[in-house]
Amino acid sequence: MEQDPNSTSGSAPAREEPTTVKLPPKDPKKKDEKKDEDLSDEDLALKQQLELYVERVQDPDSGLQKTALDNMRQEIRTSTSSMTSVPKPLKFLRPHYATLKSYYETMVESDLKKFLADILSVLAMTMSAEGERESLKYRLLGSEGEIGSWGHEYVRNLAGEISQEYAKRQSEEAPFDDLMELVQQIVAFHMKHNAEYEAVDLLMEVEDLDLLVEHVDNTNYKRTCLYLTSASRYLAGPDDMVVLDIAYAIYMKSEEYPLALQIALFLDNMQYVKQVFTSCGDVLRKKQFCYMLARHGLTFELDEEMAQDDEEREALQEIINNTKLSEGYLTLARDIEVMEPKSPEDIYKVHLLDGRASAGASVDSARQNLAATFVNAFVNAGFGQDKLMTAPSEASSGTSSGNWLFKNKEHGKASAAASLGMILLWDVDSGLSQIDKYFHSNDNHVIAGALLGVGIVNCGIKNECDPALALLAEYVDKEDSSVRIGAIMGLGLAYAGAQNEQIRSKLTPILGDAKASLDVIAFTAISLGLVYVGSCNEEVAQAIIFALMDRSESELGEPLTRLLPLALGLLYLGKQESVEATAEVSKTFNEKIRKYCDLTLLSCAYAGTGNVLKVQHLLGQCAQHLEKGETHQGPAVLGIAMVAMAEELGLEMAIRSLEHLLQYGEQNIRRAVPLALGLLCISNPKVNVMDTLSRLSHDTDSEVAMAAIISLGVIGAGTNNARIAGMLRNLSSYYYKEATLLFCVRIAQGLVHLGKGLLTLSPYHSERFLLSPTALAGIVTLLHACLDMKAIILGKYHYVLYFLVLAMQPRMLMTVDENLKALPVSVRVGQAVDVVGQAGRPKTITGFQTHTTPVLLASGDRAELATDKYIPLSPILEGFVILKENPDYRDDQ
Repeated sequence: MEQDPNSTSGSAPAREEPTTVKLPPKDPKKKDEKKDEDLSDEDLALKQQLELYVERVQDPDSGLQKTALDNMRQEIRTSTSSMTSVPKPLKFLRPHYATLKSYYETMVESDLKKFLADILSVLAMTMSAEGERESLKYRLLGSEGEIGSWGHEYVRNLAGEISQEYAKRQSEEAPFDDLMELVQQIVAFHMKHNAEYEAVDLLMEVEDLDLLVEHVDNTNYKRTCLYLTSASRYLAGPDDMVVLDIAYAIYMKSEEYPLALQIALFLDNMQYVKQVFTSCGDVLRKKQFCYMLARHGLTFELDEEMAQDDEEREALQEIINNTKLSEGYLTLARDIEVMEPKSPEDIYKVHLLDGRASAGASVDSARQNLAATFVNAFVNAGFGQDKLMTAPSEASSGTSSGNWLFKNKEHGKASAAASLGMILLWDVDSGLSQIDKYFHSNDNHVIAGALLGVGIVNCGIKNECDPALALLAEYVDKEDSSVRIGAIMGLGLAYAGAQNEQIRSKLTPILGDAKASLDVIAFTAISLGLVYVGSCNEEVAQAIIFALMDRSESELGEPLTRLLPLALGLLYLGKQESVEATAEVSKTFNEKIRKYCDLTLLSCAYAGTGNVLKVQHLLGQCAQHLEKGETHQGPAVLGIAMVAMAEELGLEMAIRSLEHLLQYGEQNIRRAVPLALGLLCISNPKVNVMDTLSRLSHDTDSEVAMAAIISLGVIGAGTNNARIAGMLRNLSSYYYKEATLLFCVRIAQGLVHLGKGLLTLSPYHSERFLLSPTALAGIVTLLHACLDMKAIILGKYHYVLYFLVLAMQPRMLMTVDENLKALPVSVRVGQAVDVVGQAGRPKTITGFQTHTTPVLLASGDRAELATDKYIPLSPILEGFVILKENPDYRDDQ
């Protein structure tokens, strides 16, 4: 019984065997026939031809072999020119790849063998197994012919295999000279054929970017460098600096000095800056460089090497000193017709609100008057005239500047007197003469305000005779602490970034003075931090560290103590690893401030670098739930924004991460999030951020609400954004009974209308490439002070709001002629478009409108000349740009 099924099962295969054996051969045949039917006559002929070549290649007669190889090579070469699909010869040769490979192994060394290796290298492009790198293997065994003749796709494939092979050999420490020869050829090919970024990618993989410089010429250097500078944002250090060094070398080789100067400023390399000046012989172009340095806020002394002629050097130094800024700004204001001074009431627009808010506004409270002082200062900044401080006393009966001053209480008078400095911003001569009258006051607060006003007027303007130092130095050691703070903060604003030794010797002793009050010490530290911003100065760092160590337990709990670690951080602003030694020292501090100091130092040192690892570290700090009321998460949240603000992608990601922190974070994190959002979108009101802040401005926690309101002002700073202005008006009626919140709303309203919409607070300039350290320092100082609103800004230190003056810059494009006089020309202003790595000459702006200069540039805008009559001396049209007449221009009429 059991055998029966066996036998049947045994016999079944026997019966079916013929069919199963026959099926496989039949199938391919059918398929083959079908394939052949599908093929056109030409293709069929080609297929048979190639099969014949494959047989001939294996022929013992070397003459036949050579002819077959030549023909095969010819077929492949002519077909690889178009790359829409796999070329036909490669398709038809696919079944024969293994045959040719095994025959190759049996051949004796000869030219023919090399010939065959070349062909196998091309065939391997579509046929070799993943990760075998056979294309490269046969290329290296082949006849070293012209690499480009096999087509683009082949070269790209080889480049990909080289980078894998390089990584492998590097790990095995094997030599790779043969690879480098091939890299030379590939780079030369790519650079000739408009694939600069592929060449750059390959050289980055094999770590030999220096090769690039010799292959760059006038046709491709712009695209190459654009790709290099954009890629540097996404590279880990120190590779990013290497890439920028190469870009600098290429720009210098191509004599594109303005862009070379930009990279020198980005790298903060003074040697390079000097080199740009010495390499360029044209005085006009040097003047343009000086405008770029002035906009960056750099204190820079020209020497004889950089400008031989004394007169010429003086003229250049004057531009670097920014003395013409006020004049240019007022030209812009006249052109746009906004010279008319505005009063705080014009900004509040109370008449647009319903009854209840306006009813409460008629009472003259000191806090409302203080708010009006700031609004007036922000709105009329730099215009030299307003309706409160500079109004002539005859014209407006009884509301002369003296009277407005005394509508403020005690420390309010200091801010009121200082606001005169803000109104006369950048106009040193008339500013000092108008502030002078307050120096004769018997009220210490007024004197303190006048001293601060002197600092504000001089902010960003350098002067040979140092008027600020002469006026303020004698007040630094006065008895009264408010006068001292006025003088000290004034020096910090006037000499931010100047690294002035006189100021160091004047201020450092205060840090070690046991009698000095905490607020004096805090402001002294911040002023030193500003003067030596990003300088990594050891002596100043030492002085601040000792000041921190000398603080008693109770003082460490004071709100102003938070300015000391920040001052230390400012010394290392954007300097990355240089902070490590100081960070080690900070670990020895009192535990109350140790963590706070550590995170503040870290966030300052990596500010504007976009370093992803640091952002992750700071996010990790924010994720912890703390028991004891520790405050270090505030700076960590601000740190996320400071590090991530470097480029658009990181910025968007940071905004999303901050949204999560809002949902899951502790209270002290939620208070810092609005400020961080403000920093990310400074003077750039993004709708999603605006909505988040609007939501938070009604938060149940008043500290969160205040931070959100101030941030609404910061993101709309100088934009006159109607939507934010409307939100703030509604908030002013919502909070009409709460004096502190209403104060914040007023400050924010002043910021939105900063300079009547002509100024920006953004620390970035030159198409968002360069970050001005002094500007960032001013903003960060204010935001750190805002971490404890009630004690600092709503207390008696409201004048920290004036730190924003460091970041205030006209958001203009001003074209001037060769004599530096304003020259109106038509320009196209539109949204900037990222054109990195795009083929051809794509448009760099979209949705443009044509205006006549001077024009305002919003964030993300770019301008280009709409006429060929002039040549701009800087490729980036921002700030002051010198135009030279185009000698080749022909008027069509």
